[in-house]
Amino acid sequence: MFKHVGIIGLGLIGGSLAKAIKKYQLAEKITAYNRSPINLEQALSDRSIDMGSSTIDNAFKDCDIIFLCLPVDVNIALAKRLELIVSKDCIITDVSSTKTEICQEMKSIDINFIGGHPMTGSEKTGYIASNELIFENAYYIYTKDESTKTSDIDKLIAFTETIKAIPIIMDSNKHDFVTASISHVPHVIASGLVNIVKQLDSPEGYMHDLAAGGFKSITRIASSSPDVWQQICASNKDNVVEVLDLYINYLTDVKNNIQLYNPDYVYDFFNNARDYRDSFIEHQPSSLPNYYAISIDVFDQTGIIAKVATELSNESINIKNIGVVNNREHVSGILEIVFYEKDHMERAIKILESEQYKVYTF
Repeated sequence: MFKHVGIIGLGLIGGSLAKAIKKYQLAEKITAYNRSPINLEQALSDRSIDMGSSTIDNAFKDCDIIFLCLPVDVNIALAKRLELIVSKDCIITDVSSTKTEICQEMKSIDINFIGGHPMTGSEKTGYIASNELIFENAYYIYTKDESTKTSDIDKLIAFTETIKAIPIIMDSNKHDFVTASISHVPHVIASGLVNIVKQLDSPEGYMHDLAAGGFKSITRIASSSPDVWQQICASNKDNVVEVLDLYINYLTDVKNNIQLYNPDYVYDFFNNARDYRDSFIEHQPSSLPNYYAISIDVFDQTGIIAKVATELSNESINIKNIGVVNNREHVSGILEIVFYEKDHMERAIKILESEQYKVYTF
């Protein structure tokens, strides 16, 4: 598909892109930049890349697409260097979780930029955690404005579909408001819930010891990297603050109706949330107070869900729910399996690992 691909930053996403491009034979040559030589040596050793560089130089001159896989401010600085090296036809895209800031800044740089955001990832970081499977069935968002060439978008869509991801085209401002609502603010709320329970806990630590089930489920994302979320809150500050204000006002309304005890309001509050939550394709059971879940990496192939379910059923393991995870930005694994009982989950882990599946626990 591409003659020469450049990857700037060989961390989790950059490394995974290199491995996916190699797996699906989407480039004749891959050149990667990384400041630390260790990741370059590892990628060269496992043949995920063909050439490594610790500087932005003419090694990227004839690239027809370059992926910027570093923090937003670093991506912008390095794009200014690439401006002096690459051709005007070279597609430059990034993988940042926020889009408005970088898309705006790139307009002042004479490059052919299209914002990108693969909604996938892992609780682990670095090239050592990279995996070509993390894109399978994950949403991959691209931004488009009046300057974007349709032919370039078509190339990116074809690329995305080949690595088994799901392409979505979206305006950068809309992207940042959507992700603030469904990802960034929920992380703030989850971290806030954990912090307030820590403050309220007794010297005996009852809250800590009893915080399983529902609390553990809805606060799981609070275990994500604080460095990542510090950067996200900085680059998407206005949208995060706007959604937080709406949420605070809504919570105040909920609090007042509980305090005055308006039974219809309280019922509708829980019922409307349940109905909307149950309309989601995946993760339906995760709002329930008692459940046990794992996720596993699998190749996207016909019958894989049935295959895994059959393997566990043959061992009399009771599955509550099984499904593909599309938004895995801070969740590992492609297939989520939910169990009624903890011992069934533990047995399933042993069985799946014996079958060489990579298993992640929440």
